[in-house]
Amino acid sequence: MKTLAIDIGGTKFSIAGFNDSSMVLRESRSTNRDGGPEWMMDQFAQIVSEWRSRTGFKPDLCGIGFGGPVDFPSQTVTFSTHVGGWNSFPLIARIQQIAEAPAVMDNDANAGALGEAAFGAGIGFDPLFYMTISTGIGGGIVSRGEVWRGADSYGGEIGHLTIQRDGPACLCGSHGCLERLCSGLWLERDYGKPASELFLDPDFVGGYVVNLAQGLKAAIMLLNPARIVIGGGISKAGDRLFVPLRRELRGQVTSWSRARLDVVPAGLGDDSVLHGALVLAQSIL
Repeated sequence: MKTLAIDIGGTKFSIAGFNDSSMVLRESRSTNRDGGPEWMMDQFAQIVSEWRSRTGFKPDLCGIGFGGPVDFPSQTVTFSTHVGGWNSFPLIARIQQIAEAPAVMDNDANAGALGEAAFGAGIGFDPLFYMTISTGIGGGIVSRGEVWRGADSYGGEIGHLTIQRDGPACLCGSHGCLERLCSGLWLERDYGKPASELFLDPDFVGGYVVNLAQGLKAAIMLLNPARIVIGGGISKAGDRLFVPLRRELRGQVTSWSRARLDVVPAGLGDDSVLHGALVLAQSIL
């Protein structure tokens, strides 16, 4: 069974070809925010056509992780706060036309959660909470192999918890959101340096993990996950992030709680969403 997996993000997109569960093709490119969805569809069409002519890869299924809210039952993009033009864009129809195969999508955090639960650092941990920290921040909840999406497909949106009520304005229209304080997009805008440089400064990290731990505390107290897996570009800071974060969490989580504080980086690195898109696609067989 051949599967086309797509990860659509605010900064970059990735596309992969799987033969059963083995990734055999992969490509990533920077997102042209001014180009919008039509530019990205052209990119997908070029890559799929090139793979088909060069390797004979023709997908039987397609799975998509989209970097923004998705109405899962109707399989429609709601919108993207980071890239314009996606509101109600017929993504499934366009990808099915390009891939010549049936397709299914979910938001990228839910896809990442599925990928880590099935193939990565979440194997054997139920329930699993996955958080992606990259251009934005999202969360996904997996239990018994299924994503918990809530009543209206908006479950897990931890990025828009209010951490500082009087904090700076977020792209969502609120103030002091976890995403506004901790995502890569805003770190670079606020500090004038990429996150990779900022995380070399222990003083910066010490302040950063206070806000991040406040968001994770909410997930811990509400969900009591067996493990929290953090993916996305920020997770690449490794021990410079995770050691002080674990320490801060122990201080913030209510003293009487015996909830687990097991927080680890994604086992699949940049490929969590792609593997989750594979799992999504296989669910429509």
